[in-house]
Amino acid sequence: MTWGPEPLADGTTRFRLWAPDAAAVAIEIDGRSPVAMERGADGWFARVLPAVPGTRYRFRIGDATVPDPASRRQSGGVHGWSVVPDPHYDWQHDDWRGRAWHETVLLEVHAGVLGGFTAIAGRLPEWKDAGITAIELMPVAAFGGTRGWGYDGVLPYAVHEGYGTPAELKALVDAAHGHGLSVFLDVVYNHFGPDGNYLGQYAAGFFDADVHTPWGGAVAVERPQVARFFVDNARMWLDEYRFDGLRFDAVQAIANAPFLDAMAAELRAACPDRHVHLVLENEANDAPRLAPGRYDAQWNDDFHNVLHVLLTGETSAYYADFADRPAARLARCLSEGFIYQGDPSANHDGKLRGTPSAHLAPTAFVAFLQNHDQVGNRAMGERLVTLADPAKLAAATALLLLSPQIPLLFMGEEEGSDTPFLFFTDFHDALADAVREGRRREFAKFDAFADAASRERIPDPNAPETFDRSRPRPGPAADHWRALHRDLLALRHRHIVPRVAGAVSIDAVAHAEAAVTARWRLSDGAILTIAIDLADTPAPLPTPDAPMFSLPGRFVAWIEP
Repeated sequence: MTWGPEPLADGTTRFRLWAPDAAAVAIEIDGRSPVAMERGADGWFARVLPAVPGTRYRFRIGDATVPDPASRRQSGGVHGWSVVPDPHYDWQHDDWRGRAWHETVLLEVHAGVLGGFTAIAGRLPEWKDAGITAIELMPVAAFGGTRGWGYDGVLPYAVHEGYGTPAELKALVDAAHGHGLSVFLDVVYNHFGPDGNYLGQYAAGFFDADVHTPWGGAVAVERPQVARFFVDNARMWLDEYRFDGLRFDAVQAIANAPFLDAMAAELRAACPDRHVHLVLENEANDAPRLAPGRYDAQWNDDFHNVLHVLLTGETSAYYADFADRPAARLARCLSEGFIYQGDPSANHDGKLRGTPSAHLAPTAFVAFLQNHDQVGNRAMGERLVTLADPAKLAAATALLLLSPQIPLLFMGEEEGSDTPFLFFTDFHDALADAVREGRRREFAKFDAFADAASRERIPDPNAPETFDRSRPRPGPAADHWRALHRDLLALRHRHIVPRVAGAVSIDAVAHAEAAVTARWRLSDGAILTIAIDLADTPAPLPTPDAPMFSLPGRFVAWIEP
């Protein structure tokens, strides 16, 4: 690793810091006097000192003390001491090599609201029994405060203290492997959060002064030191923690295809004997990034957005892009992956969005009805179970879990949870005020919050109760939703997973405004057909002789040799 501490066999540790703007850097070990670091080439400072795992340290630059930006563990939060890591962990399932991508059924979870890494490990058996094959952790990198989604991380190498220790995170991954489950991690390489990011004080070149993301200054990945910071971080999660895959958040804000492709190539070369999966979130719908050897798949927001319109009738803000001809748009999504493939987007002021994707396999897309964004970025955090007709939602769930795209569920969805998932943070003073007011301004585009008085109802992200209300609990119809998900996933694993690798679309046809019939040729030549109708008054559906699954008037799926 280029960045961060390197414990050595003789009880010393090599410390490094890239601080090109600093005249001098000292390292301060807890209980000792600061020691000057040696300046090397290209802005690097380094020093080897006696320091065993568990030793607390920080850097002194002028009158300021700062944590290691590549700290592997913190003591006292993101403003506190960095800690020399213990590289040893006694893996119990050392022979685990992962699962093939086409087998994947993802469950996205937030470590904080579920009680931390150890509590999540305790739920693995129930998720396995439900048919889940992989859990995906929202970001676990250290961020300011005790509560947060994780997308405001400032120390990407350090595990957030409130979730557990590095050893407990490794134990969670190890336990999952023992149950035959993969573990994915969401990582954020497009920006740093506002609380605890010291990099700009001594390495202004880490950021691009001419480019800004919606969440802060853009990172300058064209600089080798910056690119290495993130690529090494990805390698750490895959190598040291043995995650089976990474989901890269909002890479359209990185806007650097050569960096993304080079990172994918290096990560694949580093893990030649394991199933390691790389997934993008990319609002740009950039199909070339999904070519073989690059990224396995992209989160398919288009799938969610058009189905949300069909299920709820909402057409404000970005849903306006899916308001007209929703059935035709759903048909395109099922047959070609992206809906927006170079088409003008009203939500983006008519700018073209996306690239052609019909040549990609269905498994190049991760489909979902709900996730942290699509629930938590609602002002009130409502889940679909409180917004949609139950029969329509059941049909959409069947489409999600039986179509060839890779399905993702959001924690609690599998048991009909009706608790909200709200946007929560733990900022203070002026920053807390700015986040609260900024959050409320975001919803001015939505009809329900067009006036200032209505926006006052939006929960304060910094209030502890906002976090507490976001803990998922089984809904009043939990048994119904558990049975539905279990039955559908059993059918998926029995009939679709064994022959979905290599599946290709045949066609998808829209009927009226809310009904679609789609067909795929599976790898053994069999034809999978799905018909769904989300109209208020549905029309008659096809009546195959041997349906694989059906919901009267709403959904039917069958396979023909």
